[in-house]
Amino acid sequence: MSASDSSVSGEDHEQDDIVYLEELHPNSKSSNKTPTKTPSSPLKFSQNPPKFSHGRKKSRAGGGGSQKSGRVYHSGLRTLYTAGRPPWYDSHGQLKEPFVIGVCGGSASGKTTVARKIIEALDVQWVSLLSMDSFYKVLSEKEHQQALENEYNFDHPDAFDFRLLIDTLKRLKEGKNVTVPVYNFITHARDEHSKTIYGANVVIFEGIMAFVNKELLQLMDMKIFVDTDSDIRLARRLKRDISERARDLEGVLKQYNKFVKPAFEHYIEPSMSSADIIVPRGGENQVAINLIVMHVHKQLQERGFKLRSKLLNSGNVQCLSVPHTLHVLEQTPQVHGLHTFIRNKDTPRDEFIFYSKRLMRLLFEYAISMLPHKKVVVETSQGVSYEGKRLDAKKICGVSILRAGETMEQALCKVCKNISLGKILVQTNLDTMEPELHYLRLPKDIKESHVMLMDATVATGAAAMMAIRVLLDHDVPEENITLLSLLMADTGVHSVAYAFPKVNIVTTAVDKEVNEKFHILPGIGNFGDRYFGTDFLPD
Repeated sequence: MSASDSSVSGEDHEQDDIVYLEELHPNSKSSNKTPTKTPSSPLKFSQNPPKFSHGRKKSRAGGGGSQKSGRVYHSGLRTLYTAGRPPWYDSHGQLKEPFVIGVCGGSASGKTTVARKIIEALDVQWVSLLSMDSFYKVLSEKEHQQALENEYNFDHPDAFDFRLLIDTLKRLKEGKNVTVPVYNFITHARDEHSKTIYGANVVIFEGIMAFVNKELLQLMDMKIFVDTDSDIRLARRLKRDISERARDLEGVLKQYNKFVKPAFEHYIEPSMSSADIIVPRGGENQVAINLIVMHVHKQLQERGFKLRSKLLNSGNVQCLSVPHTLHVLEQTPQVHGLHTFIRNKDTPRDEFIFYSKRLMRLLFEYAISMLPHKKVVVETSQGVSYEGKRLDAKKICGVSILRAGETMEQALCKVCKNISLGKILVQTNLDTMEPELHYLRLPKDIKESHVMLMDATVATGAAAMMAIRVLLDHDVPEENITLLSLLMADTGVHSVAYAFPKVNIVTTAVDKEVNEKFHILPGIGNFGDRYFGTDFLPD
């Protein structure tokens, strides 16, 4: 994973296994967060910037998350900063659009360097970088031969798959994950493997023809043109193509004079008029990069939401009608008895686990009964036909919200055979008290499955809403999601039901209150701590 791909990208494996890390150069600095305004006409910048430093961040998963200052890890020549994704939607579950930055400029002008320096300076956890180089068209046999002879024009708008590029950028703006082709400049073909990029708070799109297409321009919130002297661009191109792309000097010069230079004059340079900001000297211009970063920070602050507090203070839920999507396990004496055991603070850990598992099994049996079933006729051992029912769901997938939700996986696997499992880690940032997405692992075919989303308890519904939003971003139909929990609060029920009215909510009990620390009352306590035998110790 690298900043050039995305801070949230992963290779195309059998499953998406994504750890959310912000990957920066060891000497990178975070930016000043003083806001500025985007100029109405292009500006040029010069001189050098001041230096800035990273702050401290705390987080918590379930009841026992880490509070390591800065959460910085060193790996070889790289420094990795953990970076949970804050909510990218409001308290109604509606998406917040990311801030899209377009970066254009001539070949070897330093576009990618500018994009990377913006990523480093932003100090924002979720930034995706999309390169136009990934969207060269697949060449025919004749065109491929021309490319090998340096006779194919890669610097013309017709060389790019603009339809795929526009659709990809639109999906990123919608918060969706996208599959991006990987172009090999040595073989002049797309690699067999692709890369996955996820929607982010900031999306940076860079390419030589970034400002040529009007539909693309409409998707950008800020447009930056990198203006570098032609002699410098040629020198960089010679060095890059000879050392990295196995070209010879004669071929590089021939291609430059025949295609690259005319394309810059006819297409790229005229598109400078579309730019909001013009950056001379590319990545060397630190002042321009810092001013860009200041404006982006201001935009992100204006688009920010305090999700969990809004959910907690969303009104008197006791006055609201019970959502039709809520399904509570019948309160039999057995269910009351199991709740008595797990709610009792003096119940030993081994008994707490035992009775929790019994309750989980009942919960899943109840939830499975609500999935579609079809009539079937079987023959009994006595040779008599029996008309019965069979589950009419092609695939069922369990997704646990770590860490407490993971305790429910074993019970689900005992109810459903051959089930695939996924995991989502949501932690609470102790500075903002907002949920943040840190990790996900989802089956590739999850959009074709009925998803059982598991969390042991749901208080405000903030973590559950984030997990549901992740599933929707992976194209899982809302009506195919079932949220299962041993205990929920009224606030959480109504928050989830209002934001996602097609999601079924299944629980064994609903309590009325959530306190200022987001604990359910009377509640169970911290389920994860009681189950795993851990304690969360605040500063």
